[in-house]
Amino acid sequence: MSRGWRRGRGPAPAGVPGPGGLLSGLRVLDLTVWRPGPYATQLLAEIGADVIKVEPPGGDPMRAYPELFASLNVNKRSVVLDLKELSGRRRLLELAADADVVVEGFRPGVVRRLGVGYEDVRAVNPTVVYCSVSGMGQTGPLSLAPGHDLNYQAWAGALAPEGGPPVVPALPVADLAGGMAAALAMCAAAFRRLRTGEGERIDAAMADVLATWTGADRPQAAGVEQPVPGVPGYGTFEAGDGLLLVLGVLTEDHFWRSLCDVLGLARDRDLGFTERMKHVVELQGRIAVAIAGRGRDELVADLLAADVPGAPVLDRQGMLRSDHLRERGVVTADPWNEVATGYPVRFEVHPAARDSAAPTPDQNRGEGFLPRA
Repeated sequence: MSRGWRRGRGPAPAGVPGPGGLLSGLRVLDLTVWRPGPYATQLLAEIGADVIKVEPPGGDPMRAYPELFASLNVNKRSVVLDLKELSGRRRLLELAADADVVVEGFRPGVVRRLGVGYEDVRAVNPTVVYCSVSGMGQTGPLSLAPGHDLNYQAWAGALAPEGGPPVVPALPVADLAGGMAAALAMCAAAFRRLRTGEGERIDAAMADVLATWTGADRPQAAGVEQPVPGVPGYGTFEAGDGLLLVLGVLTEDHFWRSLCDVLGLARDRDLGFTERMKHVVELQGRIAVAIAGRGRDELVADLLAADVPGAPVLDRQGMLRSDHLRERGVVTADPWNEVATGYPVRFEVHPAARDSAAPTPDQNRGEGFLPRA
């Protein structure tokens, strides 16, 4: 088998990262939008991968933030395809047939319904590395829960430090951590594909990644509370039972309308994003009052049933008791720990494994370390 990523294909076209990049010749078909997936593929593009960005009609919604979009899409190429149209799906599969890696960031089940899921792509490219980047993963009882970065931090127990109140980080930690883990997973799978010709199906979830972080070490209070971002429907709120939850509504009018329906805020329901931003303090106040009249867990259940990005602010113990994370295998047990957090990304073909505990100093001195073949 050829040692080249592209196995017999011609040189990379003009404008594609040159032969100096570590991943030169690796072709990545990127169907993701917003931040996590584009950040993952940006990490690949900056070290030489040929990333073809597939955008929906109207473009990636992150283009509404020009500076951030620019930083997340350096070195990439772009093509607009309407995957709801047969012609768009056909063209996508043509591109996928010639790709080494395909990465998508839709809600679980969407690519399958569109006809561009893993099995569809594998039918035209049997050795493809196919990566799905999502908030809560492709499986589990919360896999379809809506959200943004803040929601996934809350589900993962990352917003409830010991010794202090929950703090909204200045950085979108879940987005960045999930994107970096996905990039690592794609590189690992592509390396094995290069050596063996076998593809991989990757399931990278932002909550999984953060759960492995908080499972390894309890977050500590920083001592300085950061201000909640000034977007109505986005931030941390206290319910009537004293428990905390987060809302992750940003620009999406459909999320806002559903939030107002759940909270009984009929007078504010039809406000568009621009109008909402003119009345941040008043709207946040009305939301807080409405939430204060409800129990947290019941309210979160109602929010999720209405497809609103809501999540409980779990502490570390709450995260470790999560049915979702246990079903995902993120919270598990190993021979050395009654409760442990596993590898943050799922590999279907070659799953990660913990075969031994951490070594003691000089434990392997007597073993022969032969050169690699």
